[in-house]
Amino acid sequence: MAGKNLHQQVLAELGRAIVTGAVPSGYRTTVAQLEERYGISRSVAREVVRVLEVLGLLRSSTKIGLTVTPSNEWNLLAPEVIRWRLESPEKAFQLKTLTELRRGIEPAAARYAAQRVTWQQLQEMRRCAAEMQRLGAAGRGDSPEFLAADIGFHTTLLEASGNEMLATLAGTITAILTGRNELGLTPARPAAENLDTHVRLADALADGDAARAEQLAVALVDVVEEEVAQPVPAP
Repeated sequence: MAGKNLHQQVLAELGRAIVTGAVPSGYRTTVAQLEERYGISRSVAREVVRVLEVLGLLRSSTKIGLTVTPSNEWNLLAPEVIRWRLESPEKAFQLKTLTELRRGIEPAAARYAAQRVTWQQLQEMRRCAAEMQRLGAAGRGDSPEFLAADIGFHTTLLEASGNEMLATLAGTITAILTGRNELGLTPARPAAENLDTHVRLADALADGDAARAEQLAVALVDVVEEEVAQPVPAP
């Protein structure tokens, strides 16, 4: 467990440094240098490098060693990259682009889900919507429990689309919602109308009303766009 925790700690530290620009594009290093810098074993250093390569943040070469890549090579939809970018000075812009992404995928998912949602998925979405209403009314819209219900609703919506490509974005949506919450942009008392929209979206799916479901999903993103347009609180 200690080894796993060390790996996660170093991965987060180095990944964050790359994404925030503290370690700039083009910077070169080696596995041996990472071992020395972070005081870790060769196996931990190699595992950290492997993950960063998968995320597109590092490129390895037998002649050059490790090179930090430019942002256009990063896997920008990876939850880790989203989380680190939301900790960067560009977090306000990151929130804006992530919300635009949601506008592109969630209404489409809702339209497909109206024809493909299962009974179990519908029940889960209704449970999450009811939990969000309960917590929101109690002034706990910024609580971990509310976040869990919000994540449950929106990831289930993607899964209910029946489109495996949309469903794979569940981790991305989770990172977006979590980041917004951690930045203090989720209100303690969400607008009752917005919470009710979650309920009505589930009802539209139950009725098989694709157009209505898509319209309600757009309405949800509209509210989020208003929230992220607010100044991001200073850390």
